[in-house]
Amino acid sequence: RRADGSSEAIWIELRCQPVAPLPGQSVGSVIAVARDITQRKSEAIELTRARDEAERASRAKTAFLATMSHELRTPLNAIIGFSDMLKQEEAMRLDQARRHEYAHLINESGTHLLSVVNGILDMSKMETGDFEITPEPFAPAPVIRSCCDLLALKARDNNLDLVTRLEDLPEIVADKRAFKQILINLLSNAMKFTERGGRVTVSARTDGNVMVLGFEDTGVGISPEDLRKVGQPFFQARGAYDRRHDGTGLGVSIVQGLVMLHGGTMDIASRVGEGTRVTVRLPVDCEGVRPHRDRKSEVAHPSFERMSAFDLQEKIVDKNQVKKSA
Repeated sequence: RRADGSSEAIWIELRCQPVAPLPGQSVGSVIAVARDITQRKSEAIELTRARDEAERASRAKTAFLATMSHELRTPLNAIIGFSDMLKQEEAMRLDQARRHEYAHLINESGTHLLSVVNGILDMSKMETGDFEITPEPFAPAPVIRSCCDLLALKARDNNLDLVTRLEDLPEIVADKRAFKQILINLLSNAMKFTERGGRVTVSARTDGNVMVLGFEDTGVGISPEDLRKVGQPFFQARGAYDRRHDGTGLGVSIVQGLVMLHGGTMDIASRVGEGTRVTVRLPVDCEGVRPHRDRKSEVAHPSFERMSAFDLQEKIVDKNQVKKSA
């Protein structure tokens, strides 16, 4: 018990040594020595925790290398293979239609490769604390409609019904580019795991000082076992369990990071065979609630180029990049 009256549990090592009875005595005695080993136990616990963390990091590195070897090698092989065919078009007697097809496949492979690299850069910056948002006031409804328009062609090609339900939304203070990325990543995911003839619904409403975004689909759904892992980098739920969908498994992880940077939350509910609903709650004014980092100056957007699979290209220049202070 401490001097202030509070108490805490401590580790005690107790060693006992029996002592033979003296002549004329029938009962001996015991010498006991007690020693406080709380610090030693704490160090042992920290050592075990550090070893477990190192093992998890090693497993994550192995998973990263395995995933990247596939995600990088597959489009690179396509680019090299089809470009070699175009180099030998005279010998192979390629007509215009075939050349156009090969060029289209090379373009698709290059775009996929760039999206993989963009995802890795985003995750790396978030994990090191170098990904900063720049909040600004803007109307969310036009941004949501714009993102839906970008994905409308993909929805038509996959015979999906894309529904938008927007209430009267107030102006919000958030990072506009990050807001777009949240919308595109979650809408793309919903379409990816929804079979032809299905429906994807995006909704937006306000609940007090919070804006609630909903992304609902009638897709294959996620099992309870996989649902617990959704959001882990490189994890991809196997909805139909008979094929692996294209992608790195970084989309939801990036969305989680962007939502947290705004001081918001994200919830996922799903049932196999019925569909999935993702709910994102963002403060109307993220400046007042988001966690502040200990930095010497405010950092702008990450300085790298991005381009989505739907030709959404933005170039953000980082003007005041600084290292995270210790």
